[in-house]
Amino acid sequence: MRTDVNDAQLKQYQEDGFLIMEEFLDAEELARWRSAIAAAAAARAENPDGKSNLGDDEYYRSVFTQLSGLRRLSQDVEELLLDPRIGELAARLAGTEGVRLWNDQALFKPPFGNPTAWHFDMPKWSFDDARALTVWVALEDATLENGCMWYVPGSQKTARIESIPLGPNLGAVFDGYPEWREVETVPAVLPAGGAVWHGGLTAHGAGANMTARPRDAMTCAYMPLEVTYNGRRDDYVISEEYAARLAVGDRLDDAEVFPVVWQRD
Repeated sequence: MRTDVNDAQLKQYQEDGFLIMEEFLDAEELARWRSAIAAAAAARAENPDGKSNLGDDEYYRSVFTQLSGLRRLSQDVEELLLDPRIGELAARLAGTEGVRLWNDQALFKPPFGNPTAWHFDMPKWSFDDARALTVWVALEDATLENGCMWYVPGSQKTARIESIPLGPNLGAVFDGYPEWREVETVPAVLPAGGAVWHGGLTAHGAGANMTARPRDAMTCAYMPLEVTYNGRRDDYVISEEYAARLAVGDRLDDAEVFPVVWQRD
């Protein structure tokens, strides 16, 4: 696994809000990720409570299948996502003293799948901290043809923590941020085993899958150690029982729900 980044890459992440790493997993690691995620996805399919899409209409059923919380079903997936090497890299990019795991999601875009509308993640999360970030790992080649990720560089600098509903209009987010229309967007073309990191306020989307093969990816979001509950319960992460014990402003530090992945000694 390649998790070393230099000062120029750190600066680029801070400036653009994302970092493309074409080399992340080696061939052996990629095979392990694919196997573990496939097994956990099969187990999740038997538990519909953990399966979701962006919407209920026909359009969104063809965007991708989103499987959340696979690490809670699979020790193998949990070991992959709690790898301290990934945690240390996440903390370096975020500029924090350590990170906890927030949530994981497998994203399977089907053949001829619809595009994913431009959006950013943080308004859906149960904490407000712009340092939180996600790693998006390509389990198959992510290309312009099959719907790789795209980014608006620097969008994290002006994004506001407010929800913008996703609809079939690919560029609806630009109605709220017209200044982003002038920014040249960047594709994250990746070989299988590559990864792209992006911040919770970085605008991103994905193209349509124009091929007869699926575009599979695994994502995991990491958050600073000291984040606090904002009252927005993500029901795929925070159970009703846990939410009943939380008040706005409480630390999200339950080690069972949000394990520490890496912390500076």
